[in-house]
Amino acid sequence: MTAPRKKPGTQRFHSTRAAHAGETAEDYVEAVSDLIATKGAARVTDLARMMGVSHVTVTRIVSRLARDGLVVSPPRRPVTLTPAGTRLAQRARERHEIVLRFLVAIGVPPAQAAIDAEGIEHHASQATIRAMRRVVQGPEGS
Repeated sequence: MTAPRKKPGTQRFHSTRAAHAGETAEDYVEAVSDLIATKGAARVTDLARMMGVSHVTVTRIVSRLARDGLVVSPPRRPVTLTPAGTRLAQRARERHEIVLRFLVAIGVPPAQAAIDAEGIEHHASQATIRAMRRVVQGPEGS
């Protein structure tokens, strides 16, 4: 039996679904990293406030991130990042910064660029991010 063939044009939908799958993890590890940097610790209540969701939602997501090896979350203790979580947070932050700088460079008002970058960063391919980086850094790589 042969595997079913993908219909033409379905790759773009597959890529979008794959981006959605990693979006929450990227947002949360980046938030944990930011809270540790600004407050010294990332508590579930601070994450809930920051993300605009319930304590229960954060607890479920943090459990999934712990299962995936991105965070450590002992009971009633702050959430910390594993080395893999730290790397993911750094990559997410870099992608966000590149997209934000690109949007501002093409004339999007900074406040709107910050909002738009939050979604675009998860869906742009590596090729697109590299092209955006070239635009914002210029030909010299400045």
